[in-house]
Amino acid sequence: MTQFLHSGGVNPPALTPLATDGCVRESAAHPNVFFAFYMKGVNGMKIYGYIRVSGTDQNADRQLAALHKLHIPPPQMFIDKQSGKDFDRPAYQALVQELMPGDLLYITSIDRLGRNYEEIQNQWRILTKEKSADIAVIDMPLLDTRSGKDLMGTFIADLILQILSFVAQNERENIRKRQAEGIAAAKARGVRFGRPVKAMPDKFEVLVKQWEKGLIATKEMLKLCGICRSTLYQKYNEYKTL
Repeated sequence: MTQFLHSGGVNPPALTPLATDGCVRESAAHPNVFFAFYMKGVNGMKIYGYIRVSGTDQNADRQLAALHKLHIPPPQMFIDKQSGKDFDRPAYQALVQELMPGDLLYITSIDRLGRNYEEIQNQWRILTKEKSADIAVIDMPLLDTRSGKDLMGTFIADLILQILSFVAQNERENIRKRQAEGIAAAKARGVRFGRPVKAMPDKFEVLVKQWEKGLIATKEMLKLCGICRSTLYQKYNEYKTL
C-alpha cells in the first residue's frame, strides 16, 4: 500500500504521487516538510534519517549525502527547514510518530537535532526510552545507543550528550549575538533596515496647512503626497513635533 509521510497524520487530499521511484517529495503547502512516497515493507526494524537546516535558503545536500552512504531509503528521511530553537517541527513530529521500538535513527550531528540544551536532553529520552528506538550520531561514534548499554557506556554517552547539547545551544546564542552586533554596527554606519523612507513633497508643509483648514480632503491629500493613510498620519505627527 502506498503512503505519504507528513505532519498531519493523514494523507493530504490535494497531494498525488509524481512517481514511484522512492524519491523524497516536497509539499507546496508545507515547504519545510518533505513527503516520502514509498511501498510499505515487511515488519521489522527500520532505519531512519533526520535532517535539519535553519532556513529554506540553506542546503541540505551535505547531510543527505552522509545518510545516503548509510543506505537509508530516501522515503525514510525526514527533513525540516527551520530553527533548532525548539522541536515544534512538522517533519520531526511525523518522524517521532513513525518510529517503532527497535528502529534506528541516524543524525549527522547533535546540533542538527536541535539547539536547545534542555529540549535535546528531553527529546533524546523520548526517542530512546519512550519510543525504545536507537540513535546514532554520525560525527560522534560514542553517541550510538546500540553499543555501550552497560552502566559505564551509558554514563559516557550521557556525559557527551550533555556537553554537545551545551555546545549546540551556546553556538546558537553566539550566532544571535553576532547578528545583533552586526545590525548595531550597520545602524551606526547609517544603514537603514526595513522599507525605504517615503520622501514627502517639498510643499508638504503648505499642503498640511490647507488640509488642517479643510481646504483639501484627506483623499486628495493622500493622492498629492503619494502615500497611504497610516503614513500620512505618521508624517503629520512628525511634522507637528518639529
